Amino acid sequence: MKKLKAGQPPFAWTPDLEAEILTRIMGGEIIAEICGPNRDSFIPSETTFCKHLSQSDTFAEEYARAKEVQAHREFDEIRKIADEATPENVHVKRLQVDARKWRAGKMAPKKYGDKLDVDMSGAFSVTIASEDAGL
Repeated sequence: MKKLKAGQPPFAWTPDLEAEILTRIMGGEIIAEICGPNRDSFIPSETTFCKHLSQSDTFAEEYARAKEVQAHREFDEIRKIADEATPENVHVKRLQVDARKWRAGKMAPKKYGDKLDVDMSGAFSVTIASEDAGL
């Protein structure tokens, strides 16, 4: 990790930089790629990104929306992957579909997460033991 030299200003965040990162997230890239070791020179490190994310409520909200868009993209890719399956690659395609379903479910659980149907219409009773019950 590159450390700041004495007197060097901290990383400068700009609206254009935030827009670039968010656009790339919506396009399907992950933070480890965007801010990783092979990142563009104007992009911050992953540590700097996470620090900014935790310090800026506005950016955190925009990041959350970008991740929702990314979830929709992941979900939309499922059909294309399934349509490209052949008997020779069906196992690979199934893995790709399952991975995207899982990621979409984690990024947008209300829309793509597993749904549980819980029926609470049954009756139940509770018995509380008393200390005076002849112990």
